[in-house]
Amino acid sequence: MGKNLISLIEHAGIVGAGGAGFPTHVKMNAKVEYIIVNGAECEPLLRVDQQLMAEKSFEILSALDAVIKNTCAQKGYIALKKKYHEAVTSLEEAITAFNNMEIFQLGNFYPAGDEQVTVYEVLNRIVPEGGIPLDVGVIVINVETLLNVYNAIKGAPVTEKYLTVTGAVKNPLTLKVPVGISIAEAIELAGGATVQNYKVIDGGPMMGKIVDDIQKTVSKTTKGLIILPEGHPLLRSKEKNMNTMLRMAKTACMHCSLCTEVCPRNLLGHRLHPDKLIRLASYSSTCEKETSVTEAFLCCECALCEYACVMDLQPWKLHILLKSQMHTMGMKNPHKCKPQAVHPYRQYKQFPVTKLIARLGLEKYDVKAPLREGNSEEFNQVKIPLKQHIGIKADPIVSLGERVQKGQEIGTIGEGKLGARIHASISGVIEKIDDYYIVIKGMNAIETR
Repeated sequence: MGKNLISLIEHAGIVGAGGAGFPTHVKMNAKVEYIIVNGAECEPLLRVDQQLMAEKSFEILSALDAVIKNTCAQKGYIALKKKYHEAVTSLEEAITAFNNMEIFQLGNFYPAGDEQVTVYEVLNRIVPEGGIPLDVGVIVINVETLLNVYNAIKGAPVTEKYLTVTGAVKNPLTLKVPVGISIAEAIELAGGATVQNYKVIDGGPMMGKIVDDIQKTVSKTTKGLIILPEGHPLLRSKEKNMNTMLRMAKTACMHCSLCTEVCPRNLLGHRLHPDKLIRLASYSSTCEKETSVTEAFLCCECALCEYACVMDLQPWKLHILLKSQMHTMGMKNPHKCKPQAVHPYRQYKQFPVTKLIARLGLEKYDVKAPLREGNSEEFNQVKIPLKQHIGIKADPIVSLGERVQKGQEIGTIGEGKLGARIHASISGVIEKIDDYYIVIKGMNAIETR
């Protein structure tokens, strides 16, 4: 399929479905040795990828086959946790139709889905400090992203999103919904919240962010919505500000180094020492010459350091602050070392997800969330963000009052620009265009006026 596949992906507006939303047509335009499908889904409570692998194995593997051939890769690996029994069984049945891929079963630890961790688990290759999998001849692609590639090959752009809605809701579910519905609507599809006062985490409990307005919309990168009662320990953790945390560090940090002991990047041999950076912030000294504030550039912000800390300190928040300050000063990551070996006890220091769920106080919400695919045309309105990804925002190519069909391109990107096209997720009429959104009023809403 060659360049045609890259073109199909670009015109479909595909971005990474489970992370920052890097445009997939740029990521896939390379020659590599291996493709790894990241099906680890290591964030607690989320169910999307494991369910898609169980329900749509052939589609996912067909897209993987196309990507393998397009990148001239030797082989593709589907990396998922051994405990995802239904997905493993379904993939084992479907994979017999292909001769260039293999299933790799991961342990139940966090963060097995960090792409650098996944690369090492599958291939025993260490991504250099500050590097990406491409530096070691690998592309890592998310499960849902790959399903979107399959749809693009069939002529369908990205108009819908799979996400898990769970926590304090009546019926935890994994839903397929149009891009651009409100978070409030998604919560109602799960039966509504079971508590009066609640807050919502967009993403997983570890790396997700608290939503400041539930009228904000579901985007191409939304993976999950976790509803928690106000006052839940996880919400208090996310709301703790930096000044409060640093004051605590000055009086409470025991310099035990447990945060560094579990740091996934440190265990890969990267020179990141969260305990020493906390010491630097507390006392303006690390008590040694080897540690530098620039180590913060190596942090993947997985937040695991916080849950290893017996005093509930948050080194990862300090790392974010330091990175922001260094970027403002024009500083760049100077750490480019490629470790020759991982920590000798790495496998014994991996953090079990069951332990993590307990530390997060989420045991009561660790329940099934069955997959349900609805009809996108049931929705009366969508508010589609012009920017849902890394790069520039899309430029509208429709006008107020114009009728559009589901799947029609409504926003484009300039030639050679980093970004992604956007498409109508329902059929209807363009009701509003501003600097941030295109609003489409659905046909049902128009007909009932």
